[in-house]
Amino acid sequence: MSDIGSIFSALHDAKAPFILPNPWDIGTAKLLAGLGFEALATTSAGYALSRGLPDGAVDFETMMDHCREIVGATPLPVSADLENGKGDSPDSAAETIFAAEAAGLAGCSIEDYSADPDNPIYEFPLAVERITAAAEAARSLPRDFVLTARAENFLHARPDLDDTIARLQAFEKAGADVLYAPGLTNIEQVRTVCQAVGKPVNVLADAGFSLSALAEAGAKRISLGSKLSNFAFGAVERAAQEMLDKGTFEFTGDAIPSSRMLEFFATANQRTISP
Repeated sequence: MSDIGSIFSALHDAKAPFILPNPWDIGTAKLLAGLGFEALATTSAGYALSRGLPDGAVDFETMMDHCREIVGATPLPVSADLENGKGDSPDSAAETIFAAEAAGLAGCSIEDYSADPDNPIYEFPLAVERITAAAEAARSLPRDFVLTARAENFLHARPDLDDTIARLQAFEKAGADVLYAPGLTNIEQVRTVCQAVGKPVNVLADAGFSLSALAEAGAKRISLGSKLSNFAFGAVERAAQEMLDKGTFEFTGDAIPSSRMLEFFATANQRTISP
């Protein structure tokens, strides 16, 4: 098996940033791989929505089964959005890394969102201890594994850039390979974060961003989170409203022809897949 961890890690060393799209099932993974992306990442929210569940409602073992499906769908490196992992403790963060490596993943993210609505962000010391344990576990593996540390303030009504940067800096010292603060809203915030740390920074795509602007700001990786799956759900909603409100089917003109999809997946499934 190729060293997917090394392949994935090397993408972060390139001069230009790369886009890391987030499929939510086998079909979208094969489609994105066939279109030419170099790596993929799972989306916890996108997968949950595909099962009719809210984000955070998928248990860890079910999520790992999903990760194995995505890993097996293409030969590309796959990083996983594993939320806060198997639990709250540093030991559980380390166990998350071992489970991710066993699933064939090239990397994963660990976040400081606690899933506790009364205290949604882990206290600073615990957040750092969790990343420290995860990084130690990643370094103990027999192959390269890219650990992304996420600071979740901006997604949970705590738009405190200073605290976010302090967390990312601490995660960097703790051994994280990639740093990520999802929910930044403008290029100046992105630039400030990138200038404050020495490791590659992942940025969550937003309608106000462009690849060239993010490159100039210093970002190395741009992911989509649940935005692709949300876009797909939005397309279905718009089609449904057209049928209900107008009784028309004009949306079918924008659909990918079935013949193209059949040909695409027939070709994709002929490729040799290495889990």
